[in-house]
Amino acid sequence: MGKTKDSGEEERPQWDNKVQYLLTCIGFAVGLGNVWRFPYLCQIYGGGAFLIPYLIALVFVGLPLLYLELAIGQRLRKGSIGVWNSISPMLGGLGVASMVVSFLVGIFYNTILAWVLWYFFHSFQNPLPWSQCPLNENLTGYNVECEKSTPSNYFWYRVTLNVTPDIEMSGSLQWWMVICLASAWCIVYICFIKGIQSIGKAVYVTATFPYLVLTIFLIRALTLPGASDGLTYLFTPDWEVLKNPQVWLDAATQIFFSLSIAFGGLIAFSSYNGEKNNCERDALVVGIINSATSLYASISIFAILGFKATTGFNKCLQENILDLTNHFEFSDQNITLENYDHWFEYLNQTSPDQVASLQLRHCDLQTFLDESASGTGLAFIVFAEAVVEMPGSQIWALLFFVMLFSLGLSSMFGNIEGVLTPIHDLNLVPKWIPNELVTAITCLVAFLTALIFTLASGNYWVEVFNTYVGSVPLLIIAFFELIGVIYVRGMKTFSEDIEFMTGKKPNIFWKACWMVISPLMLLGVLIAYVVTQAQKHPTYFAWNPEYELFPATEVKPYPDWVFAIIILLTVLPVISIPVVFVYKLIVHLKKRSSTRAQLSPYSNDGFEVETQEQGKQRA
Repeated sequence: MGKTKDSGEEERPQWDNKVQYLLTCIGFAVGLGNVWRFPYLCQIYGGGAFLIPYLIALVFVGLPLLYLELAIGQRLRKGSIGVWNSISPMLGGLGVASMVVSFLVGIFYNTILAWVLWYFFHSFQNPLPWSQCPLNENLTGYNVECEKSTPSNYFWYRVTLNVTPDIEMSGSLQWWMVICLASAWCIVYICFIKGIQSIGKAVYVTATFPYLVLTIFLIRALTLPGASDGLTYLFTPDWEVLKNPQVWLDAATQIFFSLSIAFGGLIAFSSYNGEKNNCERDALVVGIINSATSLYASISIFAILGFKATTGFNKCLQENILDLTNHFEFSDQNITLENYDHWFEYLNQTSPDQVASLQLRHCDLQTFLDESASGTGLAFIVFAEAVVEMPGSQIWALLFFVMLFSLGLSSMFGNIEGVLTPIHDLNLVPKWIPNELVTAITCLVAFLTALIFTLASGNYWVEVFNTYVGSVPLLIIAFFELIGVIYVRGMKTFSEDIEFMTGKKPNIFWKACWMVISPLMLLGVLIAYVVTQAQKHPTYFAWNPEYELFPATEVKPYPDWVFAIIILLTVLPVISIPVVFVYKLIVHLKKRSSTRAQLSPYSNDGFEVETQEQGKQRA
């Protein structure tokens, strides 16, 4: 196929070099989920066995969709709305859907970066504020809520979030979170101020720094006691778990969301490429690096969690050793960690009643390793606790939170690009308004909307958005993207597009995935996801100090009005797909009927036109 026509079109900006483009795509794809979601899934789903469904999903859904988005964006040189309008005006709703999802995900995602900033600022303190409980109001002892739970739990739920015990109790805006949120949006704006020119410079740091930190953490973790226990626990395969359909569903959704497909950001980024660029190689590089990062992060994270588990296990044993030593009046160092099992067995045989009266704790390393957590629980509670135990804890805390901020910031670039590029492509803003002002207004609107997350109940709302905005809508958008490119634009035309850009047509594997395998797998995952969600009323975990099983979180069902908002958040992003389709179809049918009327032999207009033409011919 020939080149796209650039005549009359505004010159589209381009990346300075290929490295900038790849780093931006990798930074967008590699996000917080690689560090705090993938290791958790590996842990709860049989360690190494989870990699089988994960890799199958990567090969047959993740990579084909990634390739398709990069190729169509590069060929048509437009953002998400422009691309789908070019293929067919009836698909225009797809671009709007991507833009809405990008905006909604962006507002809660940057709230997480605000939390990271809060922890980063507190990491300069010595000792770390989540390492010990604060005193109570009378200064006569420690805070009761903190003593019942742990210092890290208290710092997260009470000091950081000041969370309410129920989602219906909104509470007031937490001023410290408002400041952190404003700071996070200012940083995003500064990085975005010159569009892809400033992003291209920022990604040299934001996309590479996390790998440096993960490597430093890994080297340090491998020198700590218990690291090998953590890695053994992570990668010991449990093949039985593959019989559970939930494992396959979670693997497919993880790889899908991890690659940041259907947000529109990847289409926008690839549209700034030159037309002659090997997008197939780009897709493979981005997809493989993204999955390799998940695996690499898992090794670093679990080496440190292994150290945390071993430290907790040894503390448990030392408490028991102290009780036994005091009760039986042994000399110090008589019972040690190494010979504890021997002594416990001996005393249990000789003085079982006395040992039973001591009510010793049951210490099991496996129990400590089983303390799994994902998301904010992993970053702000479990990992924060692990850092406290490491020598030089301030340095490790600073490194960890700067790494999280870098991961989140580079993903935010894609979310905001997924909003700004369609705004420019649709010419929604007059050309005399500078891009810097458009970006500033977008960031300001997003900041004001995100203030809901700085309420005392904000953590619950972040969970609502995270669970429901970034799930079903993305699956629906991706399914229609495949239909739009392969069956509306046509496989033959798309193959010619790729041949024009890369010099070769896509092979049989890509064609089979695009035409049959990927749509069927997406449809299967979508149906399975909706069915599993529909079988139960959605619940959330509330931090309630009055709960009888506190410090365990209380499982509560969402109130009906929140459930209605959940349905709205699931439907709202994709409602534009059928609405635009129906509207454009009606317009098209009206045009056809009016054209037929003009050509009708019984129409006076048609007769007049005909006689005029005949008159001209005679003349």
